[in-house]
Amino acid sequence: MKINQHVRLSVAPMMDWTDRHCRYLHRLMSRRALLYTEMVASAAIVHGDHGRLLAFHPAEHPVAVQLGGSDPAQLAQAARIAADYGYDEINLNCGCPSDRVQSGSFGAILMENPKLVAECVAAMITAVDVPVTVKCRIGVDNQDPSVVLPDFLAQVSAAGVDRFSIHARKAWLQGLSPKENRDIPPLDYDLVCEMKGLFPHLHLSVNGGVDSLDAAEAFLAQGLDGVMIGRAAYHTPAQILLDADARIFGEDNGRSAEEVVHLMLPYITDHLADGGRLGQVTRHMLGLFQGRPGARGWRRHLSENAHADGAGPQVVLDALAHVTRLAA
Repeated sequence: MKINQHVRLSVAPMMDWTDRHCRYLHRLMSRRALLYTEMVASAAIVHGDHGRLLAFHPAEHPVAVQLGGSDPAQLAQAARIAADYGYDEINLNCGCPSDRVQSGSFGAILMENPKLVAECVAAMITAVDVPVTVKCRIGVDNQDPSVVLPDFLAQVSAAGVDRFSIHARKAWLQGLSPKENRDIPPLDYDLVCEMKGLFPHLHLSVNGGVDSLDAAEAFLAQGLDGVMIGRAAYHTPAQILLDADARIFGEDNGRSAEEVVHLMLPYITDHLADGGRLGQVTRHMLGLFQGRPGARGWRRHLSENAHADGAGPQVVLDALAHVTRLAA
C-alpha cells in the first residue's frame, strides 16, 4: 500500500503524547493508519542527540516525523538525518501556536510567510527521497482564511509539496493558550473542502475536532483525501483505531482491546529491560477501555501502581482484571 493510501486516516502529531510507546500501541490497533511523531525541532536534531529524538520501533511503519523549524538549510539537514532513520515521510509543522514555537519563528506563525515555507520545503525535498508534507492552519490572528489559505497552498505546492493536512481552525497567536487554540477558534470545514475543489491535484486531509470514524467517513465521502484525528484517537483509541482498518481501508484488523493489552506485554518487558519504567508506556493505555464496564478500575489501577519501583507486566494484568471480571 502506497503512503498516500495510508493517509486516508492518520493520527495527528501531539506534543507529549505521540511518542514511540504511544505509536507502538496505536500500531497494534491499526495496521494501516499513518502515525506521526511529536514535533521535533530541527535544531535539536542537528545539534542534539538525534538517536534519542528519532529512534523508533520497526513495527511502527508507516510512520512520519514532524519537524519544527524555519531555516531551510537546517531543516534540510534535519530531514536528511530523519530519513536515514527510516521514516516514511517528513512533515513540516506550520500549525503549532505555542509561545516557545513562535519565539523560534516556526509553527503557526509560518502561515504569515508562505514564501519562507516554500523555501524550506524545497530544501527538504532536495535533501531526501521520501515525501515532504505540510501540516498547517487555515490562518492566524486577523488573517482572512479564504484569502490566506489558497495563497499558502499555491505557493507551497509550487515548491513541490503535494500533500497537506489542514487544521480547520485559525490559530490566535496573541490572547489564546495552545490548549485554547485547539478548541476556541471556530472550525471551518467548508473552507477545507473548498480547497479540494480549487486544488484537485493536491492530497488534502482535514484535521481538528474529528472525534469518530463516522465523521471521518463523512469527510472522505465529501471528496477529501484523508482525515487526521488527534485527541479522540489518543483518549479513546479503541473506539477510533480498532475499527479503522475495516471501515476506512477495507481490511479487517480483528483484534480486541484485551488482545492489544496482551500484545503490549512483550514490548513492556523489553522496555523495562532497557531501563525504562512501566508508567512511560501505560500512560498511553489509560483510555483503552473508555466507555466500557471496568474502565475506571483499569485507569485507577494503572495510575496508582505503574510508577512504583519494580512495577512490571503484572500491574497491567491486574488492571485488566477490572475489565474482564465485569465482562464475564
